[in-house]
Amino acid sequence: MKKTAIVTGAANGIGRAVATACAANGFSVVIADIDAENGQHLQDRLLNEGFDAMFVKCDVSDPEAITGLVKTAADRYGRIDVVINNAGISEFTPPDELTVAGWDRILNTNLRGAFLLTREAAPVMKKNGGGAVVNIASTRALMSEKNSEAYAASKGGLLALTHALALSYADDHIRVNCISPGWIHTGDYSKLREIDHTQHPSGRVGKPEDIARACLFLTHPDNGFINGENLVIDGGMTRKMIYQY
Repeated sequence: MKKTAIVTGAANGIGRAVATACAANGFSVVIADIDAENGQHLQDRLLNEGFDAMFVKCDVSDPEAITGLVKTAADRYGRIDVVINNAGISEFTPPDELTVAGWDRILNTNLRGAFLLTREAAPVMKKNGGGAVVNIASTRALMSEKNSEAYAASKGGLLALTHALALSYADDHIRVNCISPGWIHTGDYSKLREIDHTQHPSGRVGKPEDIARACLFLTHPDNGFINGENLVIDGGMTRKMIYQY
């Protein structure tokens, strides 16, 4: 039977590349996003290309929306095999200006949403013998720019959530891993400067497809010995010592 993948934040950027890659590799893909226009557009494009895809409008910070997303996916396809918790937002605000509402908005989207979707999808996965979850964190979970407290906390929380969930769902044969992307350019790649590329040990800025391929790798049954792990994909930038002289 054809496997099913739910990808959140799938209407744009990394999520769109992940959803496209999943479809191209034989999955029925549930495109979950608050952006209805681009989500619908991606669904239509994939269907026109002969793939199986369904768009579901979903705000992952809303628990009821998460419940509805999982029910819709299960009703349509009868199974959920892969969940990619990609949806996320960022705002750079000085900590003394960051409101409680602003903090909650970022944490509820980036962190709580991943927990809720995994928790809701797990019983469906279990019925079909297990599955795989990938949380999309960030290298900002490991290092920071100023005024990024809420974003950094949410991504750091995803790393901890990943290994906790991996242990909690081990008996259900549900693996949970994490990817921490560095600079992944989702705009016009041709407009990047030479220094943008050459500062990376790998010699280039990342592309959404780099993360999509990693998601396919981590969720493939052949890689079942990888569990509770965080894969940093940043062209080597977090291994680089930087000093100003």
